[in-house]
Amino acid sequence: MPTMQALLQLLDHERRGRDAARLSLRDAEGSADHADAQARALDGYRSETAERWSARFRQPGSAALLQCYQGFMQRLEQALAQQREVAQLAHERLEQARRALLDNERRVASVEKLIERREQREQHRAERREQTHSDEIALAAHARRHNAPPSTELGDLPR
Repeated sequence: MPTMQALLQLLDHERRGRDAARLSLRDAEGSADHADAQARALDGYRSETAERWSARFRQPGSAALLQCYQGFMQRLEQALAQQREVAQLAHERLEQARRALLDNERRVASVEKLIERREQREQHRAERREQTHSDEIALAAHARRHNAPPSTELGDLPR
């Protein structure tokens, strides 16, 4: 059975792990938010570009310009698809970080509960020792009263 000191050291270790997991979660949240923002920006840019060029293509133009536009839009679509993958991976890492934090918090709570139970058990033992000590004192006092020579109100009478 681990000593209280060992449990306190374990609790300290688990708390440091939990704190590190919290930092990892914050980092993962920031990465996911950044990846989402990048994807939204690319999507907005793609939409704006398509709008601008669709108006331009209503007028007569060269085939080379159309091919250039199509190539650019294709690369933009690829970039957007890649960024969406990056965002998806960032969200997966975010979920992993959440699970890791939850696991760390459970471990901290378990060790805290174990320490609390140990303290309660020790308190109960101390109370029982105190009660036993009080009972022994009371028993000794009772024995002294009953083993002492009887006294009378008139003083000591001859026997």
